Amino acid sequence: MRRWLFGDQLGPHFLDDQHQTALIVESRAVFERRAFHRQKAHLTLSAMRHRAAELGDRALYLRTRTYREALRLAGEPVDVCAPTTLRARRFVHGLDGVTVLPPRGYVTGHDDFVGWADARRGTLRMEEFYRYARHRHGVLMEPDGSPTGGKWNLDADNRNPPPRGVDRLGVPPPPEIVEDEIDAEVRADLDRWAAEGVAFTGRDGPRLFPATRAEALARLRHFVTYRLPHFGPHEDAMLSGDPFMAHSLLSSSFNLGLLDPMEAVRRAEAAHRAGDVPLAGAEGFIRQLIGWRDYVWHLYWYFEAGYRSVNEFGARGRLPDWFANLDADAVEAACLSDVLSGVRDRGYAHHIPRLMVLGNYALQRGWRPSAMVDWFHRNFVDGFEWVMVANVVGMSQYADLGKITTKPYAAGGNYINRMSDYCGGCRYDPRTRLGENACPFTAGYWAFLHRTRERLSGNVRMMRALQQLDRIDDIPAVIAQEQARGSEAP
Repeated sequence: MRRWLFGDQLGPHFLDDQHQTALIVESRAVFERRAFHRQKAHLTLSAMRHRAAELGDRALYLRTRTYREALRLAGEPVDVCAPTTLRARRFVHGLDGVTVLPPRGYVTGHDDFVGWADARRGTLRMEEFYRYARHRHGVLMEPDGSPTGGKWNLDADNRNPPPRGVDRLGVPPPPEIVEDEIDAEVRADLDRWAAEGVAFTGRDGPRLFPATRAEALARLRHFVTYRLPHFGPHEDAMLSGDPFMAHSLLSSSFNLGLLDPMEAVRRAEAAHRAGDVPLAGAEGFIRQLIGWRDYVWHLYWYFEAGYRSVNEFGARGRLPDWFANLDADAVEAACLSDVLSGVRDRGYAHHIPRLMVLGNYALQRGWRPSAMVDWFHRNFVDGFEWVMVANVVGMSQYADLGKITTKPYAAGGNYINRMSDYCGGCRYDPRTRLGENACPFTAGYWAFLHRTRERLSGNVRMMRALQQLDRIDDIPAVIAQEQARGSEAP
C-alpha cells in the first residue's frame, strides 16, 4: 500500500522498506490559514520536494490546495503514520480509504508513557520520566542498573555563564548548507504566493537548516565530533555575537522526521564511551531528546485539546504589534532586540533565549498563553503544535500552575546579565527597577510577582521571592511604571 507522508515524516523510518511507494501532498491551504515564517515555509517545502526527488518514481507528489483534493487525485487506498496534531489525526481517522498506523519518530511508546504517567496521579515531572526512559531504553546505563557516572542528571555542570571577553564560543561552525535548484524553485513559488496574497512573517534568507537526510546526517556527525565536546558547560549561556553557540541545530531535522532521535542518542553515547565527549555534555544532549522532547510529545496527547487553552493566571494581554511582527528595530532592550531579530532573520533561537528572554518577557507582561503557542509555532523553523503546547503553556508561561514544572521561569535582568553579554551595552540597568534606566525585565519581574502572588502563595519555591516582594518599598511606583509602559516596545 502507498504510504502517505506528511511534511514532518520525511526520513526513511517512515517507510517500511526501500521499495514502498509514497504519497506526498503539498497543501497550499496550510499556508493560507495562518502566516508562517518565510524561512520555515521554505525549509518545509524544500524538505518535502527533496524527499520526493530522492524517491523518484516511487513518490507521487501532488501540489493541491487541500489534502482532500490530493487524495481524490491519488485515487487509491493509502496508509499513514499517525499525524502529529490533534486536528490532523482527527482528519485522517475520518477519511475513507486511509489506514492510520501508530506514530513514529519518538523513543518511548504511547502505552509506556501512559502507564508511567497514570501511576503518578497527576504529578508529572520530566526528570522522573527521563530516568524511566534511560532505564527503559538502556541509555547511559551500567550493567548493575546504575546511571553512567553515578548521577542521573549533570545539569549543574551545564549552567556556566559565557566565557569572559569573547563574542563567540569558538567552536567549529556546522557544515554550510548549499542550496540547489529545488531551493530556487521553492523560493520562486513562495515569492509568487506572497504576490498573490499569502502572508508570511520574518525575512527570507539562505536556507540555514537541513532539508535532506544527507544534510541532517552531515550535521549530526559534525556536531558529535566537533561541537558536542563543548556543548555542556555553556548550554544555558547567551552571546550576542553567537546565536548558535555549541548547540546541535538539529531540532528542525528531528521534527521534520529527517533523523530518528535514537540514532543521535546512540552516537552521543558512543562518543562519550570512546572518551571523546564529556559525560555532562553527552548526558545533557541525550536528556533533551529522550527526556524533554519525548516528554512534551506525550504530554500533548495525554493532556489532549483542553490543555492548549489552560490559563490559570488569567493572562489576557494581546501580543503587541512590534512583537507579533518581529519588529526588533523598535526595541531598545539589547537582549530582547537581539533575540527577536534572530527570530526575524533566521527563524531560530536556542532554548534559553526562547525561555528566559522571549517567554520570560511575555510571562511578566501577562500575554495570553495560547497566543504565544501560536506565535512560537509559526515563527520557528522547528515549531510544530505538539512541540509548543507543553513548552509554552506549561513551562514558559506556567499557565497550568505546576503540572509539569515546579516554579515559573520568571527572572529579572540580573539573570540575563549573568548568563549573557547583553547588559553591558544596553541602555537599561539590570540592577534598576524604577526610573528612566529601569530594566524592563527587572521591573517586570516584580510586577509579575505582585500580580500573581495569590496564585503563587502556596508554592514553596516562590516563598523567598514573595517575602522579598513585601520588603520592597517602591513596589507601587514600579507597578505604576510598568502599567504606563503597557504594550510599548521596551
